[in-house]
Formats: sequence, structure tokens, C-alpha cells
Amino acid sequence: KVKELSGTIKEFQWKNPHVWIQLYVQNGAVKEEWSVEGGSPNALGRQGWRPTTFLAGAAVSLKVNPMKDGSTGGQFVAAKFADGKTLGNWERSE
Repeated sequence: KVKELSGTIKEFQWKNPHVWIQLYVQNGAVKEEWSVEGGSPNALGRQGWRPTTFLAGAAVSLKVNPMKDGSTGGQFVAAKFADGKTLGNWERSE
């Protein structure tokens, strides 16, 4: 299952064993904080990611594999930034 989230980056944690993206998502009148887990900094660095890939305050859309229990978290699939730049395979993650 893939879920698309649109929101604002709270924090990007570039640390082992996996990076984490903290994303604020507006859900009606409620602002939710999502925790999205990525791969290891070493593997992602070889794909061009950097500690500055997700800057706090930046608008972004993420596609994630959501938690089965319905909590606000999941595994990173793809990202699309406000300028149209993508990470991951945005088109194939429908």
C-alpha cells in the first residue's frame, strides 16, 4: 500500500542506522507529525542524498508505505519537491 502525504519538513535526521524525515501534515483542523524512515546514510549518499536534502520548513510531497496499525509513520518510497524535483521512483509508486 502507498500513501501520499503533502506537508512541511520539521526535521531530517541523517544518522545511522536509518535516516528519518519528520513531516508536518495538515489533516483537516489537526496538524499531524509523520515519522518516515529511509535507508542508511551510506546507501542514500551513494544515490546523491545529502544531510541537506530535506530542509526544515520546505514544502514536500512524500509517498510512503504506511504503518499497518494506522499510526502516523511509514517507510519512504518517493518524494517530490515544490520545484518538481523527485527522489525515488515517483511515477512507478502509484
